[in-house]
Amino acid sequence: MPWWFFRRKRPTAPQSSFPAISDTSEPARFPSRENAITLPNHADTDQRRYLEEQPYLLPKDLQEVNRLDFQHYVLRAALRRNYLAPIQAPRQILDVGCGTGQWASELAREFPQASVVGLDVEEAKQQTAPPPNYRFVKGDVLNGLPFPDRSFDFVHQRFLWTALPLAAWPRVVQELARVTAPGGWVELLEPGLEAAPMGPTHRQLDAMIKELAALRGLDGEGAVTASLDRYLWEAGLSQVQRQVIEVPFGDWGGRIGSLLALDFREFALALSGAATKRFQLSPQQYQALVQAMLQECNELKTMYHFVAAYGRKL
Repeated sequence: MPWWFFRRKRPTAPQSSFPAISDTSEPARFPSRENAITLPNHADTDQRRYLEEQPYLLPKDLQEVNRLDFQHYVLRAALRRNYLAPIQAPRQILDVGCGTGQWASELAREFPQASVVGLDVEEAKQQTAPPPNYRFVKGDVLNGLPFPDRSFDFVHQRFLWTALPLAAWPRVVQELARVTAPGGWVELLEPGLEAAPMGPTHRQLDAMIKELAALRGLDGEGAVTASLDRYLWEAGLSQVQRQVIEVPFGDWGGRIGSLLALDFREFALALSGAATKRFQLSPQQYQALVQAMLQECNELKTMYHFVAAYGRKL
């Protein structure tokens, strides 16, 4: 049994306000739209915690923990499952950039025979009753993964466009492939940075977010999402597949559309401090811009998309 399987006893900590999902065969039970997230005011945003030593675009605090858990449920509803790669009975699973550990915990419950590792630069949330086969490991993929070659049957990474510099992506995916065992799978999932149709307010806010990302060396043009399958091929993987998942964006699209819009609103508000400073807006002007963009998406019936790519290690 690998060394990282053994889990230290951890102190009890408060759980997220979002419901845990113990069985991935059951549909997610979402909180109500009104009570799902307490929106921050600008004073709160100014006090939010950021990792100055990391290129990560978003805060690292309790509000972001809650948003990440909520985002997980939205993604699971959009994909109708937690992964797309045709895995069968993996014995070792790795989630790189695991965030709150929710995805990894659900995989641990789905595959109780597997050892599941969640890796991130810090443990965002300590679960009160994690699955016994789940283990958190502190690490930064930009510095290399702290595991031997061919360690895992399934390596998963998603939504790290806000954390990994654009120039680092080919090297990072090669590192994911390095720790994947022969016959194992690597899966990547990232948001498309374009939606359609887009109105003028949407384009304005989109350009602002992309500029904030580019200032940190992150992908501000959608190059990562467009290249996911190429990264896998270049890392030596085979049977590479690319899938585009389209989702309605806004209340017009029913439950999933409302949830996705709410997640985006929290994402955009998390950038309020940086955006107002960079673009010389008041907090009220920025919040009004976000609200107008969401209304525009409802009127235009905007569709958003995610891109997944997976490949097999020879």
